[in-house]
Amino acid sequence: MARRAAGQERGMQVELVAADGHRLSAWRAGPEQAPVALVVVQEIFGVNRHMRRVCDRFAQQGYAVLAPALFDRAEKGVELGYTPEDVKQGLALRSAIDPAATLLDVEAAAAALPSGARIGLIGYCWGGTVAWHGATRSEAFAASVGYYGGGIAAAREEAPRCPVQLHFGEADTGIPMADVAAIRDAQPGIEVFTYPGAGHGFACEERGAYSPADAVLAEQRALGFLARHLGG
Repeated sequence: MARRAAGQERGMQVELVAADGHRLSAWRAGPEQAPVALVVVQEIFGVNRHMRRVCDRFAQQGYAVLAPALFDRAEKGVELGYTPEDVKQGLALRSAIDPAATLLDVEAAAAALPSGARIGLIGYCWGGTVAWHGATRSEAFAASVGYYGGGIAAAREEAPRCPVQLHFGEADTGIPMADVAAIRDAQPGIEVFTYPGAGHGFACEERGAYSPADAVLAEQRALGFLARHLGG
């Protein structure tokens, strides 16, 4: 059953079923039917207020959007903030979930989007790594965008099955520029953008690292990339 949120949020919560039978919640936004669609993948803080706002922004661009609650594999209904304790909890939840199961949940979201739509994938933080895995390990997506995915460098030799665009902050203490250079060397055919002075989470308005100008530029680049590869 769908449950519409109160307040200014325009979407609603729905339930998905993954290929292994796991039931998970997801945030749905945008038109019921659309020629283009997006799976939006959360940070390590759950499908919280920030992620719902991200979904709503893409919905305003005409995309049908689903953001699967990946933490449901470990604990239902988790929405975290951005304190050190929240970071610790989010990391612990993420470590309890098999990446292969996470991909099943992302593919379940893709399968629940409008039939016939060209589907893109976009993720942030943990979701940035998941977006890379979705591009290299799944056939469900026509384009993929990853923001500051810390696990991408370790999987950089995997071959993308769709066009990919990546974004990194040059002052990200968790993702050294040497890792970004290694990704570029391994994948010369993908788009990689870096942002001088920007740290991890620069696109999240609720984090201390938020950089409005970089967030706007990165989103403009992402929207242009998605428009080129998904149409609409």
